[in-house]
Amino acid sequence: MTICKFLLMILKSSIFKPIIQFLLFVCIALLGFSCNVPSPYFQKQYAIPKTMWTYDFKPDFKINVADTAAQYRMFLVIRNDEAYPYANIWFRLKVKAPGQKQFDEGERINMVLADAEGKWLGKGMGGIWEHKIPFTPKQTVKFNKPGLYELQMEQVMRMNPLPSVLNVGLIVEKMN
Repeated sequence: MTICKFLLMILKSSIFKPIIQFLLFVCIALLGFSCNVPSPYFQKQYAIPKTMWTYDFKPDFKINVADTAAQYRMFLVIRNDEAYPYANIWFRLKVKAPGQKQFDEGERINMVLADAEGKWLGKGMGGIWEHKIPFTPKQTVKFNKPGLYELQMEQVMRMNPLPSVLNVGLIVEKMN
């Protein structure tokens, strides 16, 4: 008797049926849960030249939006080293909607990077910290009409250039 025939005989036996059914259920459940993980609708990061974010360097994000009925969730992605001198970062997110000639001024947004004791809140490795911080619903851009949206991020801290910022980026997720 070959190994394949032996395995088939074991699988067909009534003793192993409940175990096989349970394992099949677990596999299907895991597959279903993995499908609910949102994948980014848009994701882009910029390296900050010489790790010194100047007022003049304004990363630009172009997002083509077709579904205006959907809700979107936005995240700031920022990577800094341990020499970053602040526990937060202030920036302005300017928006140019489809058909607009100029950017809207945009509100100042404050994102916290460290707790009150100075411990970084992001994920760290080798002195580099990466933060993925959600925008509040009020801060999230509303995509009211279809087309190409252009978002521009401008650092508005009191220090220019702002040292120890390695990357800055934006993630937009389409919610189910």
